[in-house]
Amino acid sequence: MQTNYLETKPHYDILDGLRGVAAIMVVIFHFFEPHSTGHADQIINHGYLAVDFFFVLSGFVIGYAYDDRWEKMSFKDFIKRRLIRLHPMIVMGMVIGAICYYFGNTTIFPLINQTPLWKLILVMLIGCTLLPLPKSMDIHGFGEMHPLNGPAWSLFFEYIGNILYALIIRKLSKRALTVLVIIAACATVQFAVGDKSGTVAGGWSLNAEQLRVGFTRLAYPFLAGLLLSRMGKLIQIKHAAFWICSFLIVAIMAMPRIGGQAWMNGIYESACIILLFPLIVSMGAGGHIKGAVSTKVCKFLGNISYPLYITHYPFMYLYIGWVCKNSVPWRSALPVMAASLCGCILVAYACVRLYDIPIRKWLKKKFLMEEHK
Repeated sequence: MQTNYLETKPHYDILDGLRGVAAIMVVIFHFFEPHSTGHADQIINHGYLAVDFFFVLSGFVIGYAYDDRWEKMSFKDFIKRRLIRLHPMIVMGMVIGAICYYFGNTTIFPLINQTPLWKLILVMLIGCTLLPLPKSMDIHGFGEMHPLNGPAWSLFFEYIGNILYALIIRKLSKRALTVLVIIAACATVQFAVGDKSGTVAGGWSLNAEQLRVGFTRLAYPFLAGLLLSRMGKLIQIKHAAFWICSFLIVAIMAMPRIGGQAWMNGIYESACIILLFPLIVSMGAGGHIKGAVSTKVCKFLGNISYPLYITHYPFMYLYIGWVCKNSVPWRSALPVMAASLCGCILVAYACVRLYDIPIRKWLKKKFLMEEHK
């Protein structure tokens, strides 16, 4: 039956687990962020590269799942499937952001005192559509396109990547796709090395500069992941593939700032995005899980990965407010940080079990099965 055709392919459990590892790393990065004065002294310095890794994974999984299905699937079917997979947790993230909002009323967020309930509800409702908000609608003061849940910016670009794939990119030959990958790699290097901060961090605001950052960060990883899935060049690792790949992800993202000049760090980040992340995805897809422990860890991390990423930041606003209000150094904050991380993981697990899985099951039954009866 057509409704089940995507379930007929083997599942890459290791890639799910690696997505969870990257999600935890970006959450830890965010916890350390308010304790730093900038990129130079940030602990877990390259945690934001998790987003670029997610884009590589997305391109690979999209190509693997859908490239050979277009004779049986329309553009409308594809969009339905992606919305059902991604959008319920986007809505949940915005709702959690609205619930937490007024609890973050500290001097670092002066706009909270100036935000009436009707405006909060309006921002939440627009956020649930994932449409980006201009600076005039910012209610936190960070200039985010989604001020109730900052990381949703990457899902905005994820949707754009998915739409471009369905309309144009899926029709390209391997040769044409390779040319685009090379061009996108050059753009990544030019941006990372040429930027005055020497980082690829950015993409979360609705202005020309940040939109350029977002599209640059999306282009190479997504296209490279898609090309990797089409080439099928997977690295076979029989033992400990998940643990080796996890170690590489943690090492890459925990790496301190590289060099004394911005371009040195830019080269490092370019190498991670262009070379190491596709390599890790290839190893993860080609590897095998050995043992019950590894299997359970991958399954758990895979289940919480997306919910953790898309729901943790509303709690980060509260943490940032607490740190800044009380001038808490990171060493003193470690117990609160650890407890908060565990709390974020518990919220993510509750969301996936009590909300995401049931609602997606209902949506699939309602919108995917009926049309094929």
